[in-house]
Amino acid sequence: METYYNPADLAKFATVGEESPELWKKFMSYYGEVFKDGALTSREKALIALAVAHVVQCPYCIEAYTEDSLEKGVNEEQMTEAIHVASAIRGGATLVHGVQMKNIIKKLGF
Repeated sequence: METYYNPADLAKFATVGEESPELWKKFMSYYGEVFKDGALTSREKALIALAVAHVVQCPYCIEAYTEDSLEKGVNEEQMTEAIHVASAIRGGATLVHGVQMKNIIKKLGF
């Protein structure tokens, strides 16, 4: 099946750093630190990452963090609930920006 996003491209992620290796190294260092156990467990962080991946609609992140979440013991019901939380926040954020629209309408006198 041909898709716009080639699943094999996820494995090529590191090639993005080829032309800027120092910045890539810094990013990867930061990225690695972010996902270590801290106030939140790496399991909780994987679940958050999965939810955010859906909001930003990154198929590569969805794949990576679905697998990571499963490996860390998150089940499908928990993943689905996390996606619903992300969806509710995204939907609410979209709707609350309607206040900006209403302010502009009022400002323009309509």
